[in-house]
Amino acid sequence: MFDRHVPVRVIMTENVLTVGPDTVMTEVVRVFKTNNVHHIPVVEKGRVLGMISASDYYKLEHHFTLFKTHRAEEMNAAIFNSLLAKEVMTTPVATVRATDTVQFAADIFKENLFHALPVVDDQKKIVGIVTPYDLVVYAYGAEYLSELHR
Repeated sequence: MFDRHVPVRVIMTENVLTVGPDTVMTEVVRVFKTNNVHHIPVVEKGRVLGMISASDYYKLEHHFTLFKTHRAEEMNAAIFNSLLAKEVMTTPVATVRATDTVQFAADIFKENLFHALPVVDDQKKIVGIVTPYDLVVYAYGAEYLSELHR
């Protein structure tokens, strides 16, 4: 059994990829496609304003290009070039502190439909991100997960 009192900082991902509120959605899409991330915090002056998930992006893409016609693809590109991160992001965003316990983060995941929690410092500036996957890796260990993928 793992120690539920371990601070979130032990399992969080540091060096989080973020975008600004005025970032065009085509740039957000590029971040999703070129990195192995499923959530991108929208940040201004280090503070989390909202969150964009890969599923948010996929819903937009599917909505505008359901039939995959050339014209629909053109319209989709035009819309993504005109939408800003602040227009797509989900708010409010629940956050945790690096000193909060993994049990506290797990409780938030269990009670809500969040799939990522930005980790903030005392000034509410982002210092990391934690996901249910991080909790699974912590609870079962990377060795166990690598065995599952064989």
